[in-house]
Amino acid sequence: MEEADLHPHRTQYWRNPRIVDPVQHAEQVASICNVYAQAAALEDAGTHVVSCDEKTGIQALERAAPTLPTRPGKHERREFEYVRHGTLCLMANLQVATGRILAPSIGPTRSEEDFALHVEPTVATDPTAGWLFVVDNLTTHCSETLVRWVAKLEGFEGRLGKKGRSGILESVATRRAFLVDVSHRVRFLYTPKHCSWLNQIECWFSIHVRRALRRGSFSSKEALAQRIRMFMDYFNRLLAKPFRWTYTGRPLATY
Repeated sequence: MEEADLHPHRTQYWRNPRIVDPVQHAEQVASICNVYAQAAALEDAGTHVVSCDEKTGIQALERAAPTLPTRPGKHERREFEYVRHGTLCLMANLQVATGRILAPSIGPTRSEEDFALHVEPTVATDPTAGWLFVVDNLTTHCSETLVRWVAKLEGFEGRLGKKGRSGILESVATRRAFLVDVSHRVRFLYTPKHCSWLNQIECWFSIHVRRALRRGSFSSKEALAQRIRMFMDYFNRLLAKPFRWTYTGRPLATY
């Protein structure tokens, strides 16, 4: 077992995407990968490519007793019992060309209004530049609130219609079609369904959990928010660099 590097006692969950149209799916995956490959050139041309998502339900847990540090012959020991102080949601943007975290938002919820209010100050960091947000298929990422904000920003003079009834606002599909319009200075690119792993911000969320949250003890939501902000500042100053994205859309190996 050791020589073959096999671990039969371990298991991982795996989510296979439900591919209805293989051709369309391949095109969507390729478009994401192509944007990542072109991110540096787009940045030089005045368009920021950002990978954006939410990390929800971050718990402010306070251990009921102090953690005992590791000592010779003894592991670190953490108290089993804890006190709950609530949860926070982190909305973050990974600037693909630089690997930096840009204009994060920390709050209690992730409603469609919250997401639109997150995108607005992000764009305000460079208000005349082009922006391309890579996001997953959560409906808050193609909401009525977001469409109205983009339409106002773009000076759109047409009729938006009414949600659930007509026009651009009618459905998720019509709203998304408006938000992906390549003629817009601020537009969105959506990962295929069940393929949020294509979103680079998920890689950063994993780093964040391992390095800043996993062993933490937080006496309040404010203390948790402070830790999150401190880590992002530390990451941007010392660790940020572009991810070496090698996936090109080829089928993953199956066993």
